Amino acid sequence: MSEIDIQIPTAFDPFAEANAENSGAAGSKEYVHIRIQQRNGRKSLTTVQGLKKEFSYNKILKDLKKEFCCNGTVVQDPQLGKVIQLQGDQRKNVSTFLIQAGIIMKKEHIKIHGF
Repeated sequence: MSEIDIQIPTAFDPFAEANAENSGAAGSKEYVHIRIQQRNGRKSLTTVQGLKKEFSYNKILKDLKKEFCCNGTVVQDPQLGKVIQLQGDQRKNVSTFLIQAGIIMKKEHIKIHGF
């Protein structure tokens, strides 16, 4: 009998890319992660994580709230640091705002997550 190469499918790890970036590579880019979290029913939260520490999170939040007519807050997370939370699905709005305001220079530095 001849041996046949059989490939066994492996489980897909959706966080493999994020774990590889956090490994501390010397030339890795710093990304801003924009995520959506489902609350209950149709309610959702948009979170912005990874902004540089030099920026005033409260001023950015104030401008975001005024621009998109929504409520929001700055939350201190022990693992992620400061995170901006906004009500509703504001992923596309936040990404365009960060580029137009000059907070993020290139669109490639923004990662949008969610369904």
